[in-house]
Amino acid sequence: MRSYSPDLTPPWKRSTPVPEVPAERDLVVEEAGTGFCGAVIRCEAGTVTLEDRFGKHRVFPMEPRGFLLEGKAVTLVRPPSDAPVRPTRTASGSLAVPGARARVARAGRIYVEGRHDAELVEKVWGDDLRVEGVVVEYLEGVDDLPAIVADFAPGPDARLGVLVDHLVPGSKESRIAASVCDPHLLVVGHPYIDVWEAVKPSSVGISGWPSVPRGQDWKTGVCRALGWPENTGAAWQHILSKVGSYRDLEPALLGRVEELIDFVTAVD
Repeated sequence: MRSYSPDLTPPWKRSTPVPEVPAERDLVVEEAGTGFCGAVIRCEAGTVTLEDRFGKHRVFPMEPRGFLLEGKAVTLVRPPSDAPVRPTRTASGSLAVPGARARVARAGRIYVEGRHDAELVEKVWGDDLRVEGVVVEYLEGVDDLPAIVADFAPGPDARLGVLVDHLVPGSKESRIAASVCDPHLLVVGHPYIDVWEAVKPSSVGISGWPSVPRGQDWKTGVCRALGWPENTGAAWQHILSKVGSYRDLEPALLGRVEELIDFVTAVD
């Protein structure tokens, strides 16, 4: 007598087994049904919570073949309670490269307006920048941007990206940015008066960034309105200490910095 498999499903209808992957914190996956992509922030009985790079949370059931990891179907499972926490993403949300050495610096550069901007970019994108060999320098304002661009002389092997504060229609910064033009130059900006505002108020523990009257130093006015000592250097260090990853920053800054990194590292 012939022996038959207890599974009578025709071979062409059987699902191909897929790997089971522990839903460890910071693992980035895509939910197969909706296309929602985010990092794991919580795993409970039967469900996983994902957070996308704009801070939006979605809860999904951990169904078989329910997620994509690097484009391939997987089944998420609850990780062991004693599983070590292994960072799989950098602070910017990019895939971490364990043990990667810093690349030799490119001729291309990213310029930002001031020291605070540079420190924030370094804290969130530093790992990415070292892997790509991109150096960030600060301008101390954009008034001399045309002369700085002329002196840098951007070219195919030395692209220049510039991040400008308060780049909104009609601002001084927008007029200066419009005065420089080169195919190997990209000037982008965020709408905030100062990069402090690019940090989400909730991350700093405040309800919102205060409005400061025109003609008053913005940083000093913020300190006064929030009841902080009028020491802008100490205030900034407090703000910066609250930034752990891209989740603590506003999308208007996130997109612009990543646009600059892509531009500077592109190959003509």
